[in-house]
Amino acid sequence: MTLRIAPSILDTDLARLFDEVQRVLEGGADQIHVDVMDGRFVPNLTFGAPLVRSLRRHTVAPLDCHLMVEQPERFIEPFADAGATILTIHAEATPHLERHLGAIRAAGMKAGVAVNPATSLATVEEIVPQLDLLLVMTVSPGFGGQRFWEPAVDKVRRARALLERAGSTAMLEVDGGVARETIGRLSQAGADTFVAGHAVFTSADPAEEVRALRRIAGEAADRKVRA
Repeated sequence: MTLRIAPSILDTDLARLFDEVQRVLEGGADQIHVDVMDGRFVPNLTFGAPLVRSLRRHTVAPLDCHLMVEQPERFIEPFADAGATILTIHAEATPHLERHLGAIRAAGMKAGVAVNPATSLATVEEIVPQLDLLLVMTVSPGFGGQRFWEPAVDKVRRARALLERAGSTAMLEVDGGVARETIGRLSQAGADTFVAGHAVFTSADPAEEVRALRRIAGEAADRKVRA
């Protein structure tokens, strides 16, 4: 299983954004996670397509864009034009997941769906074949640095089983409270892609934190294989 560390820029010092992105990429980060919030779907307002366009001018790394917005279909073309690699929309934000996932792929991006902690995995079961990424939220979305929701570990385990039953090769991503204390359990449960913002960018050495998270996740995955 390929493990991916995706630092979230939500917790960066925005005055030094490009330097901080470069630091975590030098530490081995696989992709950069961009949390897009509209102040309506979640109680916070963050980044838009112009920031993604700026990031794309400075890096060839995959840009993993997570839309926490109402009417996500309005953002598909702008983010494709800006250079997003992956575009993830929330199951709770639209009744038309199949249509929007098709539009994301048609625009040249990988398509992801996110589910909030209280949202059943049954809401995405029918569209698993269209997924390039399934994102399990391990906190209620909206702010960085929240406390990890412990039932998420079992939900990740069930999400992995769902993907395997469908024969899906989609990435299984987790977002919220990912840190040295939690990443091992999430890896053992079957997650392969880990969004970490607070843990990485508030550390003394973000590049070393990326390396540590990868090491812990890898050791946990190896233990699972040997079990």
